[in-house]
Amino acid sequence: MEKIKGVKGFKVFRPDWTCSPNGSTKQYTCPGKFEEEGELEVCGHGMHFCENAADCFDHYDFDSNNKVAEVIAYGEVLTDGNKSCTDKLEIVREIPWDEVLHIVNIGKNCTGNRNTGNWNTGDRNTGNCNTGNRNTGNRNTGNWNTGNWNTGNRNTGNWNTGDRNTGNCNTGNRNTGNCNTGNWNTGNWNTGDWNKSSFNTGCFNTEEQKIMLFNKPSDWTYNDWCESDARWLLNQIPKDVVEWIWSNDMTDEEKEQHPTYKTTGGYLKVLDESECGQLWWRGLSDRKKEVIKTMPNFDADIFYQCTGINIKE
Repeated sequence: MEKIKGVKGFKVFRPDWTCSPNGSTKQYTCPGKFEEEGELEVCGHGMHFCENAADCFDHYDFDSNNKVAEVIAYGEVLTDGNKSCTDKLEIVREIPWDEVLHIVNIGKNCTGNRNTGNWNTGDRNTGNCNTGNRNTGNRNTGNWNTGNWNTGNRNTGNWNTGDRNTGNCNTGNRNTGNCNTGNWNTGNWNTGDWNKSSFNTGCFNTEEQKIMLFNKPSDWTYNDWCESDARWLLNQIPKDVVEWIWSNDMTDEEKEQHPTYKTTGGYLKVLDESECGQLWWRGLSDRKKEVIKTMPNFDADIFYQCTGINIKE
């Protein structure tokens, strides 16, 4: 412990300008000068303060309702670590909370404490836009993340809602793979635990499972489906297709909904998904239609129920 004199620092008080060292309440005023007799002892006897404003909140709640003041210890000062005590203390001025946030953070626009990044509402973040604590990544609501956009803790990957994931987009914990809803998966897109392969719904799988197609077991894995020409073709179904409907072809309901047809001669109709799909099917070549119809277990009725596309048209 070091004894010195004449030190500037910071002190935190309750909203009523009181402190309770060692269980006894002491009333202060701002501004004001105060003295105490007796042998100084850090955390034992004396009026305590910190030379660094952020260090105050190692000992007090980081609460905007508390009072924070700039102080000068003009008597004897005893220091141990980041905390000091003195027998003579002057409270110079109250520091507004906005100024406190600026003092304790190196980063900008932070409402937390000891942030070197910007726009953090948590504490000790070196990244930006974090509401959690001690993140080196960005936009995390969890803690200790080196990745980005995590709501869990200690993730080195991104977009995780679980904890300790090195992969991305996981809602479980300790996944090194991606997009898992479970724990300890090294594969991807698993809903379960401890899977080394991908696209599993279960636990302890080392081989990718076969999937159901058209309500029946198939010899395809989900990866086979993802890489199939059929899936690629179906992903080409257009969205938000519009078609001009002439007044002679309009139903009574359409005429009621679009009364301007009397002057325009019709209206521009936005096709729904099934209508877009049917229009897409009509435009396919016979070869491409066969790609769809030769999927394992293909069933035209089930295909229609799922897509709204009638291949028998």
